Amino acid sequence: MPEPLIDLHDIRLTLGRGAARTEILRGVDLRLDEGETLAILGPSGSGKSSLMAVISGLERPTSGSARLLGEDVVAMNEDQLARLRGRSIGIVLQAFHLLPTMTAIENVAVPLELARDSAARDKARAELTAVGLAARDGHYPAQLSGGEQQRVAIARATAPRPRLLLADEPTGNLDAATGAAIIDLLFERAGAGGAGLVVITHDPAIAERAGRIIRMADGRIA
Repeated sequence: MPEPLIDLHDIRLTLGRGAARTEILRGVDLRLDEGETLAILGPSGSGKSSLMAVISGLERPTSGSARLLGEDVVAMNEDQLARLRGRSIGIVLQAFHLLPTMTAIENVAVPLELARDSAARDKARAELTAVGLAARDGHYPAQLSGGEQQRVAIARATAPRPRLLLADEPTGNLDAATGAAIIDLLFERAGAGGAGLVVITHDPAIAERAGRIIRMADGRIA
């Protein structure tokens, strides 16, 4: 059996000290296999985004074991984690986080150039074409609508062909119609690249698109 993309056991995350000490995650177990799609559903404050941060290695758990793409992320240093994210994980957030002084194609090319891919520009152009923005590749973020900016963000996440794609409330800043189109695109691009997909959402309609749904409440999988 191949190793899962995500393999978490008894993950606990506690922040703060003394009277301000708060347990954010309370013994979470989670597994995601190659090509699987998963929605993490729950209200604000349930621990969804904290769990995503642990999955991506952006937050270290207080206790428990966490393996990502076969690697023990708890034992890795920050440079090792950054390299793992750069080569194997695509992340799409509610805020688009595009670089304002770079055009769409330059934004998409960034992770490829950081990986020293000699074909970065061509791959970025192909990915923008795949998300329907071939005609907008020379535009800056301020010249794009919210939906177009999120398409650029998706193209940037998928251009390196990651094994795992993580999306945290990817439609949170968009109207309903634009958000529905973005979700369609997100699942389509994950499928085209054979990537596992985890979508964090508070919207049951979005969650229903995934092959599996887990619900979180009070830092636990409910």
